[in-house]
Amino acid sequence: MFAVIVTGGKQLKVTEGQEIYVEKLDVNPGDIYEFTEVLATDSKVGSPLVEGAKVIAEVVKQGKQRKIIVFKYKRRKNLRRKQGHRQPYTKLVVKSIVE
Repeated sequence: MFAVIVTGGKQLKVTEGQEIYVEKLDVNPGDIYEFTEVLATDSKVGSPLVEGAKVIAEVVKQGKQRKIIVFKYKRRKNLRRKQGHRQPYTKLVVKSIVE
């Protein structure tokens, strides 16, 4: 069974037992989080959302991704900017999909 959910401005196709990484949510590890914005399941397609459907997930951890380097450079203008960025994320395990 699968579902398509919306979180953090992105759409994710999830199945039961799957580990997913989403944009940072304001929850603590060990909590249960419900996604109520379900666009589709394996038997229904919403317009735009499936009524009464939800995806229940358990929060595993909060973290930051690997550092990326943002380097801006303009030739012959003595312009060099080096900046690092680490995107925060929330790791979840999908427990169940309710239609």
